[in-house]
Amino acid sequence: MTPRRSLYRPLASFLAVGTVLLAGACAGDDLAEDTGSDDATPSASGGGPVTIASQSFPEAALVTSMYEQLLADAGYEPTVNLVDARDAYMADFPGSVDVVPEYVGGIVNFLNGQANGDDAEPFVAGDGQELADQGADLLDEAGITLLELSEATDTNAFFVTQERAEAEGWTALSDLEGESVVLAAAPDCEGRLDCGGGLTDEYGIDITEILPLGYASDQTYQSVIDGESDLGLTATTDGTLDSLGLVVLEDDREIQPAQNLVPAVATDFLEENPDVADILEPLMAALTTEKLTELNGRITVDREQTEDVARDFLESEGLI
Repeated sequence: MTPRRSLYRPLASFLAVGTVLLAGACAGDDLAEDTGSDDATPSASGGGPVTIASQSFPEAALVTSMYEQLLADAGYEPTVNLVDARDAYMADFPGSVDVVPEYVGGIVNFLNGQANGDDAEPFVAGDGQELADQGADLLDEAGITLLELSEATDTNAFFVTQERAEAEGWTALSDLEGESVVLAAAPDCEGRLDCGGGLTDEYGIDITEILPLGYASDQTYQSVIDGESDLGLTATTDGTLDSLGLVVLEDDREIQPAQNLVPAVATDFLEENPDVADILEPLMAALTTEKLTELNGRITVDREQTEDVARDFLESEGLI
């Protein structure tokens, strides 16, 4: 196991392509009203209330369900809040939120921007542990501990229709240099190096409009299929694209930082409940990118229920 070093001391939106998205304006209220662990006195041996917050795209909802089931099986009483974007729960984490299924590049770059401003030089390492090490001080200051990183990784990806790619000769994002496009994406895409900002600054793509239709959502897929948008935002583990006649363009200028899955836990909560690491880290060890892509496809293509897919995987791996 990779040592936690300073991370244990005391992260730059998939999607139940059929998952319900909570309104961004309501998400903050929902989290603020949740008592989480504030009113609890968790036992060091496990048990008691725990609040899990996550984004609502299918993959995040899937991993959240795994966390929920694992913690419930260990005697905890989980409450789950799914929201549209990271900033909706980070205002309450740590605080009324105890545990978040995260992506290492996403959380460290969020904290970097929060601490150093929107123009802060982002962390862009392609290695997940290197990113975690780069963000160690920011994580410590925020009161957040990252547990062991998973081998499973999932970065932003941009897709077009297969028909358009063949007609235009597009295989990589650099093929769109100088093109004017409408982008269907997550609400927080504008300006981010791994999203709108990177497409403009690194690829020279003129984004005339960003339609905030969601991260790999049904609306984003349909917008590209219908020609309302030229380009759509998804993830590298999206198991839906082939069935819809969509294709990912290669990130040949490498604007995506490492995005290994990782449990982010409020440091104070973890100190009171150290067994949480023993509960969640075996899941990180069991997940791979290939397995995650397959599980996503069962939800987004086969339309299986998220909770059922999560439980099937946990049981098949002997985790519950």
